[in-house]
Amino acid sequence: MALSREFDVVLFGATGFTGKLVAEYLCQTYGVGQNLKWALAGRSLQKLEAVRTGLVAGTKTDATQVASLALIVVDGTDQDAVNLLAARTAVVCTTVGPYALVGTPLVKACADQGTHYCDLTGEVQWMHRVINQCQTTAEASGAKIVHTCGFDSIPSDLGTFYVQEQMYARHGVYASQVKYRLVKADGGMSGGTVASLMNMMEEVRQDPQVGEVIKDPYALNPLNMPQGPDGPDQVAAIYDSHFRQWTAPFVMAAINTRVVRRTNALLGYRYGQQFRYDEAILTGAGPVGYMKAMAVASGSFLVMLAAALGPLRAVLKSVLPAQGEGPSAETIRNGSFTIDLLALHPTDSQKNLRARLTADRDPGYGATSKMLGEAAVCLATDELPAKSGFLTPASAMGQVLIQRLQDKAGMTFEILD
Repeated sequence: MALSREFDVVLFGATGFTGKLVAEYLCQTYGVGQNLKWALAGRSLQKLEAVRTGLVAGTKTDATQVASLALIVVDGTDQDAVNLLAARTAVVCTTVGPYALVGTPLVKACADQGTHYCDLTGEVQWMHRVINQCQTTAEASGAKIVHTCGFDSIPSDLGTFYVQEQMYARHGVYASQVKYRLVKADGGMSGGTVASLMNMMEEVRQDPQVGEVIKDPYALNPLNMPQGPDGPDQVAAIYDSHFRQWTAPFVMAAINTRVVRRTNALLGYRYGQQFRYDEAILTGAGPVGYMKAMAVASGSFLVMLAAALGPLRAVLKSVLPAQGEGPSAETIRNGSFTIDLLALHPTDSQKNLRARLTADRDPGYGATSKMLGEAAVCLATDELPAKSGFLTPASAMGQVLIQRLQDKAGMTFEILD
């Protein structure tokens, strides 16, 4: 049941690169002053006013309507201020990162106030930390705290949920293993993503224990609950006999796999305690596919090495987008992604299922802004399972969010013949 608050959704960080995209999506899809009560929040009134003004041209919405969109000025590091913000809305949707640096006060506020929350973080070490700090409070207040509501990790988490439910509907069992394979992704990189990576590497330098959390395949699983058979993420070129192609490491696997495994645990090990899940990039067959896989593996290793070493990290920051920067509007508009998920039947390979997910915009920003916007609206307005605490997209919203993404956000979920 939706909470009765002044607002349904407050978009915090609306003046940032991704925040503006989410604001445009909400305005285009739900309008202003209509059924969805939403507002923009950030540190600067001047910047918030500029974003609001830009919505008129960006979405062709009536200027008078847009002018009625509420603006809330708040410093995200001020605990008292974010407590007041959280008390005014059913959902806080935030794009402000690096979350490990500035995100904790808002999570604490939502946990305290019983306010639902969604974000775009991919910072495993921070999620691990705030889950331990705030889980009990969020459960008691009724807050649904849902991290990773963008390209990491909605396609992974909802894609696995979808193909598993299809497996059960058709064959009466859940798959013992799901393989996520990135077929295609066209888009760009934002400075916010770079800043989060750099901060994570700095945390590892200061505290080696952080590195141990990041490497743990089950880092996000609930405490004192069974883990499973999965080991480290792929780091080399590997031939996949099911897809008959070479595969390369997928940089987001270090986030997505942990989220999918947490979902399995939160769903009472619906997929089984011995469930296996992995992610990789398809690079093709034969020598060309092998060379592509080797190139991606080598490039990924060098980037992570540079990010881990102080002097090289500074060089890397100088050539990658700065915080607040991102791909062009044309790149976002023309981007897309295609992902295949192969669910392996536990006893009969003839009953394996292959699902395909697609989206019509750049994965990291165009598609992500729509995923996050729909997650926020789903949390605010839809009838969802009576669960609280730190949830995942699939365990919190499941099929309801899948339907929203297909109806409104340009995504498809299908089983391939």
